[in-house]
Amino acid sequence: MIVLIDTSSLLSLVRYYLPFDKSGILYKFIKEKIENKEILVIDKVFEECRYTSKGLVLERLEYLRSKKNHEKTDLILPSKKFFNQLENNFINGSAKNKLTSVEFENRKGEFLESADAKLILYCLQNDNENITIVSEESESNNDNKAFKKLPSICKFLELEIITLPELIEKYEGINLTFG
Repeated sequence: MIVLIDTSSLLSLVRYYLPFDKSGILYKFIKEKIENKEILVIDKVFEECRYTSKGLVLERLEYLRSKKNHEKTDLILPSKKFFNQLENNFINGSAKNKLTSVEFENRKGEFLESADAKLILYCLQNDNENITIVSEESESNNDNKAFKKLPSICKFLELEIITLPELIEKYEGINLTFG
């Protein structure tokens, strides 16, 4: 299984899990999976990590700063089918009615350059591999963005998406217990 991890999951990892990882088992495990390319951090997620929560993720997971530990996505381009889905299926209903055509095109361009879009496109262009996206986002739209959130789009496209606790549970050798 290849895992694509988003910014929200990396932030949750450093905020809520690593502080309890006194012996460094989880830290070392995640580091090994990233260095072995079993967990992929795409360049757009890395960029988001630079300015999200004052760079906390890169401060705690310093090995992410190495370019060998993130995947380039600049050559991943959307297909005509994806553009159609973006315009018809992935736009939030309220935004569709409120935006002018110029505003919509601007938002569409921003979305296509976002980490979420690149995660989705990476999966779609590597459909012969067993890829799972890890995200802490929920499907509910509460941020007034023009496009639906990552879990909703993954559901529509039938891409596997799980949360960080679900990922940790899948791996042998990691047993988080409190007591």
